[in-house]
This record gives sequence, structure tokens and C-alpha cells, in this order.
Amino acid sequence: MKFNHLSKPFFILMLVLGLVAGCATGSDGGMGAGSSAEQAIADAKSANAEAQSMGVAWRDTGKMIEAAEAALSAGDEAKATELADEARRQAENAMAQAKSEEARLLENGTLSAGSASAGGAMGGSDSYQVIRGDNLWNISGKSEVYANPYQWPLIYKANRDKINDADLIFPGQVFAIDRNASGADVDAAVEHAKTRGAWSVGTVEASDESYLAQ
Repeated sequence: MKFNHLSKPFFILMLVLGLVAGCATGSDGGMGAGSSAEQAIADAKSANAEAQSMGVAWRDTGKMIEAAEAALSAGDEAKATELADEARRQAENAMAQAKSEEARLLENGTLSAGSASAGGAMGGSDSYQVIRGDNLWNISGKSEVYANPYQWPLIYKANRDKINDADLIFPGQVFAIDRNASGADVDAAVEHAKTRGAWSVGTVEASDESYLAQ
């Protein structure tokens, strides 16, 4: 009887401790912040995928999402959420900027309806109309342009009045294709393409300015 008398309060104490422990676990479940970070990363990936489908995704966005995933894996959920949110904003800004530019071109009559998906070489390949998904690298690589992506700086230089940042062009823009570039000009363009260095969208790199000044 003595054992039963002592075991009762002990059992109650263990029950209370178990309830406290259960509440403590349930209060965050070890998932609250992590779930938020994971959702932020998922949202960023979704926005970036949409931007990619439009051909306007910034390369930095993908890298930022990867950094967010790395931060989450390391347990830094706040940093992961911050990076993912910034990546999502970048993707959304890229899409908004592209849509705004397309609307402006349509309003000015520079871009005809439907041409955003049907562009290409114009005027006997002495000019080229940008379509969604284009960048100077892939335009230069087209057989009707230079058939060599490394010659993209020639397009940049010939259209410096239309292109501010070599990494940011828009559907509907019409670029002149220089057919009279000398061998030295081609060599300089290829050399610049291969040694340009780090770049980011929205910034005119010093190396590009030096090339244009040649």
C-alpha cells in the first residue's frame, strides 16, 4: 500500500511534465520558421520559372534561390527567407519591366501584335528584331546573323544608342547587324566576349565601357 501511495503523485508529476513537453513541441513543432522559408523559396522558384518562360529571367535570380536553399540547409531560416523574397521580387520586377517595355513599343507602333513570338532577321539579315527569350549571345549565334555567339559585342557596339546594358534587351527592338566589320573588329569582339568578366543585369560593366571606347 505504501508503494501505491507514493506512486500516485509520481505518476501525476510525469503526466504534467509530458503535457508541458508536448505543448513546447507543439508551439513551434520545429517547423514554423522552416515552413515559412520553404514557402518563400517555392514562391521564388515559381516566379522565376514564369520569368524564364517569358525569356526575361535574370541569371542572378537563380543564383539567389540557390543561396536561399543553402541557407535553409544550414539552418539559417531567416537568411533563407530574406534571399528567397529578394529573388521573387527580382523575377517579378523582370516580368513587369518586360511587359512595360512591350506595351510601350506596341503603343509607339514599333512592335506589331504577335511579333513578340515571330521576330527574327529582317531586311536581308542586315537587321534583327528581338523576340522573347533573346539575348545578344544567342542572336549572334544565329546562322542568319554571325553564326558565332562570341561575336555578340559587334551587335552591342553597332547599337549602342539602343542598348544601355548588354545584358538587358527587349522584344521589339530592331538591331542593325554590322556586315562590314573588319577582321580586327571581329577579333576584338570575340576577345571581349571571352574576357568580359563578372556582370549583372541592370549595370553597365566597366569592361563593356572599355570595349565601346575602342
